[in-house]
Amino acid sequence: MNRTLPEAYSFAVGEADAALDQRLSDELDAVNAAATAGTPAARELTVRVVDASGELAAGVSGWTWGVAAGIGMTWVREAARGTGLGERLLTDFEAEARSRGCTHVFVTSFTFQAPGFYEKQGYREIFRWQGVPTPDAADVHLRKEL
Repeated sequence: MNRTLPEAYSFAVGEADAALDQRLSDELDAVNAAATAGTPAARELTVRVVDASGELAAGVSGWTWGVAAGIGMTWVREAARGTGLGERLLTDFEAEARSRGCTHVFVTSFTFQAPGFYEKQGYREIFRWQGVPTPDAADVHLRKEL
């Protein structure tokens, strides 16, 4: 189906656009609030770990909304990997998510990142997108019941 758009529209293709991102977020928040009346708005959830000198050693950031929590980013300084710091990050994140009423957590991890780490922490793969972001990689989606 090929529709003709009114001439009143113009399109701009570009890169980072903080104002557009904020407007889209605001508009989607309004749609989401209307569709989930009685459910509190999504809240950010972060765990920050600093070393003795105050430098960032590890962190996780995500959100909670209703009964779901999501992890957007997790990072552990290379020298601290394998020390249990990552496990503690997830434990603290999950405990706070649970206290907010969440029953499960979602996370995605590329095959060249840490899907095995999440699986060791009780996360189960629910699906993967092969060929993302490169032909030989995959975007692995995982879930854990709290």
